[in-house]
Amino acid sequence: MNGDDQGRNHWFDDEAGPVVRPYAMTRGRTTSAAQHRLDLIAVVVAEPDTGDPESDPTLSPEHVEIVGLCRDTPQSVAELAAELDLPIGVVRVLIGDLVHAELVHVNRPVPPAELPDESILRDVINGLRAL
Repeated sequence: MNGDDQGRNHWFDDEAGPVVRPYAMTRGRTTSAAQHRLDLIAVVVAEPDTGDPESDPTLSPEHVEIVGLCRDTPQSVAELAAELDLPIGVVRVLIGDLVHAELVHVNRPVPPAELPDESILRDVINGLRAL
């Protein structure tokens, strides 16, 4: 086995295809400007009037796939990571790129501090039962 074959076998698995490290997909970045807003249940929605993301040479195939998945149905960050079979950290960076490019937007879940207090909900339920 010569040096070229050894290098090829290190980066290629016949069953899985070529191996691409996650940091290569994110160009070595581990965060994005929008990362602080991207928890697992944040919902990613494709912008309705965007052009074809495939025609943008700055976008990776993973970027294009995220936009395509979100055009069909809004997806949570966790759903996108599962669908793409990528780590959450990588998906967050890719989504951050798409938010910056204005191809998608993120609907954040309601923070727990803004949810109604449990005692208020119990009072509402008790009031409904009394009717």
